[in-house]
Amino acid sequence: MSEETSHLFPTYKRWDIVFQEANGSTVIDQHGNEYIDMMSGIGVVNLGHKHPNVLKAVEEQLQKGWHGSNFFQYEGQERVAQILTENSTGEYVFFVNSGTEANEAAIKLARKYRGKNKVVSFLQSFHGRTFGSMAATGQTKIHEGFGSMLSGFEHIPYNDVEAVKQAVDKDTAAIMLEVVQGEGGIYPGEERFFQAVQEMIEKTGALLIIDEIQTGLGRTGTFFAYEQTPLHPDIITTAKSLGNGIPTGAVIGKAFLKDAFGPGTHGSTFGGNPLAMAAAEATLTTMLAPGWLHEIKRKGESFLEECKKVFSSVPLVKDVRGKGLMIGIELKEEAAPYILALQEKGVLTIGAGPSVIRLLPPLTTEREVLQEAIHRIKEVLSS
Repeated sequence: MSEETSHLFPTYKRWDIVFQEANGSTVIDQHGNEYIDMMSGIGVVNLGHKHPNVLKAVEEQLQKGWHGSNFFQYEGQERVAQILTENSTGEYVFFVNSGTEANEAAIKLARKYRGKNKVVSFLQSFHGRTFGSMAATGQTKIHEGFGSMLSGFEHIPYNDVEAVKQAVDKDTAAIMLEVVQGEGGIYPGEERFFQAVQEMIEKTGALLIIDEIQTGLGRTGTFFAYEQTPLHPDIITTAKSLGNGIPTGAVIGKAFLKDAFGPGTHGSTFGGNPLAMAAAEATLTTMLAPGWLHEIKRKGESFLEECKKVFSSVPLVKDVRGKGLMIGIELKEEAAPYILALQEKGVLTIGAGPSVIRLLPPLTTEREVLQEAIHRIKEVLSS
């Protein structure tokens, strides 16, 4: 449908592709063309499209009902919360509908508990588009046109140890960070940087919020990415792949934060609804099956190594970086034309900043399919 005949706000720069159906790591358009999905709905369908476990759980819940409101007790919420807390540093969970909402709630929780306004986050970070999460985002282009940002946020360079030591003090409510900056260009954090962050948390009493919305739930090879670092988060946010495409998100917090989110402090009409919890429970139990994450970790390491090997010989490529199945191919020019050219080759990718092609395949993608995707991407970047 053309922009002239559409009744939708032109908020998105949409491709000339109509999503018709999808299965596993394949997306099919309105003409029957098949694409290797190397974006998984922007890191959402980590188990692949239409995963049978999630599909079955959602279909069963649909027959029972899908909304009652949070005045009711939902058994599904308790089960999912238990899984999340048993596999993280937290003890309590608040359910929302998206990553932006999770970060918004995390900011409120940190400020409420600390009684302080200052939040330190990082340049090129991305935490969402509501006013709180947008203020935490360290990208000017996200702020433009919306007037004054919510006060109290300070953005400092990522991976800069001295900047962390200078910015974080006893008046800081929280440090908010991504273990791998996603939208900002796929920049993994360095060990010494994480050590400095943890030291300042312990020295000042500030809370540590880790945004695991894109990096979490197996994407980098472990359940949460922070597990591969010396960081000990007080608050973790997750969403995207939590429901494998059914909208849901969560804030996970340590036990001492419980009273700061008492009755009336926050809320969500749809957060933690039975349909979302059915999808989340099925997603998490699939991921946590014995050996599953270990295999994903091996696959991610192999894929990243292969990408570095193959693309290092392509003159157009400036750098290849990432962690697990979260990879950025930085080009020496704008990435957008190549993302469109890849669609002609039957490969779906997305950008991360102006010059980076971001690869976020479903974690279940077979190795042969990943190899074929690499082959096609090299063809496009070498032409």
